[in-house]
Amino acid sequence: MTSKLKAAILTACAALGAAAALPAEARPITPAERRQQPYTGDLPVCHDQAMLQRIARHFLQREREYWSSGLEIVAYDKIHETGYRSTGLDYIPRRYCRAAAMMNDGKVRQVVYSIAENQSVIGWGPGVEWCIVGLDRNYAWGRSCMAAQP
Repeated sequence: MTSKLKAAILTACAALGAAAALPAEARPITPAERRQQPYTGDLPVCHDQAMLQRIARHFLQREREYWSSGLEIVAYDKIHETGYRSTGLDYIPRRYCRAAAMMNDGKVRQVVYSIAENQSVIGWGPGVEWCIVGLDRNYAWGRSCMAAQP
């Protein structure tokens, strides 16, 4: 290899290294409240009975119609928030929660859920997405409901 070729290779490597050291251009963050159709950030709290009843109702419906089981949620305990807007200010506002669900089979299972603004039917009102650890039979939320957590 000639000295000119070695020098050219070293110069190119130095230029690439310098470019890699520069900070990446970050995209501008526009909080969801400042959009053309803004969000307010007002979300129901984790222990909101309407949200908990919606989870229980949808769980019962899924268990009866799809899995042909008689499982249902009879009560909740240890309800707590695990995150609020954890994905960032420029995303749809979400409150992440966890609770212990007492089932009619006598077992207590963890419920991981998130309450999102304007994500209900046709975007009217808050929506709730949930996963019950150990009962995500098709692993739609991943192992131990990881995708439902912040």
